Amino acid sequence: MRLYFLLACSVFADDLWLRNGSVWTADAARPWAESVLIRGDTIAAVGSDAEVAKQAKGARVIDLNKRLTIPGFNDAHLHFLGGSMGLTQIDLNGICTMEGMQAEVAKFAKARPADKWLNGRGWEYVCIPQGRLPNKADLDKVVPDRPVFLAAYDGHTAWVNSKALELAKITRDTAFTGFGEIVKDPKTGEPTGTLKEGAMGLVRRLIPAADRNQKLASLEAGLRLAASLGITSVQNANGSLDELELYEELQSRNKLTMRAAFAMSVGPMEVEAALRDYAAMRRKYPGPLLRVGAIKIMMDGVIESYTAAMLAPYSNKPGTSGNSAWTAEQFGKTVTIADSLGLQIFTHAIGDRAVRMALDGYAKVSPASRHRIEHIETIDPADLPRFAALGVLPSMQPIHADPATIEIWSACIGPERTRRGFAWRSIEKAGGRLVFSSDWPASISLNPVRGIHNAVNRRTITGLPPQGWIPEERVSVETALRAYTINSAYAGREESVKGALRPGLLADIVVLNQNLFTIPTMDIHKTTVAMTVFDGRILYQH
Repeated sequence: MRLYFLLACSVFADDLWLRNGSVWTADAARPWAESVLIRGDTIAAVGSDAEVAKQAKGARVIDLNKRLTIPGFNDAHLHFLGGSMGLTQIDLNGICTMEGMQAEVAKFAKARPADKWLNGRGWEYVCIPQGRLPNKADLDKVVPDRPVFLAAYDGHTAWVNSKALELAKITRDTAFTGFGEIVKDPKTGEPTGTLKEGAMGLVRRLIPAADRNQKLASLEAGLRLAASLGITSVQNANGSLDELELYEELQSRNKLTMRAAFAMSVGPMEVEAALRDYAAMRRKYPGPLLRVGAIKIMMDGVIESYTAAMLAPYSNKPGTSGNSAWTAEQFGKTVTIADSLGLQIFTHAIGDRAVRMALDGYAKVSPASRHRIEHIETIDPADLPRFAALGVLPSMQPIHADPATIEIWSACIGPERTRRGFAWRSIEKAGGRLVFSSDWPASISLNPVRGIHNAVNRRTITGLPPQGWIPEERVSVETALRAYTINSAYAGREESVKGALRPGLLADIVVLNQNLFTIPTMDIHKTTVAMTVFDGRILYQH
């Protein structure tokens, strides 16, 4: 009798009926419904209230009050541990004056007198006065006695003070020959305090590493933030064995409240044996909670620091068109080996030349592999139809195109290339399957709603885009939602288990406080998450 009682309780606890909603399913066979019935971690039924009621006897009922209900957001490209660690560091996101940034650094330094290093991120190129890069003197004014390391919002440039340069032994005589640059004053030859790409490592390697407990605590804080934003799945665009072990520990404690996939980072000199090891890891991490089966390649850098590889020289620096971190031969060989091992490939390519190199490399393998290009901030029109032809997925971040952040970006490449920047609609019209994400913490926001707002409006939340910003690249609300849900699941090779609301798929569901399909599009950014359901459990309620 007691056993029967426990089983009965588990049935009542596990069955959840979400009714009276405006349910967008991402399922082409039935795009709209009223009800979703959840049994355990799985969707049992989707349909009208009357249809689902026949199967929902004994289930706990939640009245959605006509709210928009969608599949859980799947952020297809981010760096979750780094973003989570940043939650306890200096945060310069949204501060767009030098005085404001200096005040924030000074405030943090005062609050943390025992910290030997002061770390943070989030500054934007457009917020540095006179269009220059940041300078060590700007930081020395507020923190002269401790080293400071501040990554730009995109993660590709660092701003450090004199103390950090001193500890790293970086002087006018220090040479850096890798992919990146120690920026030096053209008159004095002295390092300015700006480090690009790989040169950041000269200082970063000195920063004391967080211990395991600090990383776990940060991840738990990041998971809480993700749940509040309706994010139920992520695809980490870099990975390591150490990071995977952290997620395993959270899983063992039943604290991993998000599905996580990893692309393991590789460099141009990566040996075949390493790729075989990554391929073998698929058996240990098959998903759907933890998944490994991809590698990440950095083809170039970013436009704002002239490290993105362009087909033509930069408009405001005609002596350079940027460099690729890989040769075509290196990339082609890695693509061939990785593809033969069944590994999916994420290739960071921002400049139009880097995008073309990636497409050329992918042309050597099967379109069924679902290889990806990440970012694609600029693209030559001739390459637009190649995504569909080659089966390559355009994995893009609408938040990077926020008009409030692209003034320096636009100045670097000029008006002609700006007009074809972040070409979401052009790629979609050419047959490409858009995949959206945040690139957090290399972005101004983790929130998928902010990304949707940008994708649909191509305007800031104040409604004032810069001159020349092209509205023709806007996409529909449905396209943006698909890019954050079912298309992201497809990009992770998991559309058979998640990404839509239909019977048999995992019960990852988000309820929003506004209907994105009916409100004025400029109000999209005001939308918040009312409820997040993960694995059939209510994880978050506002």
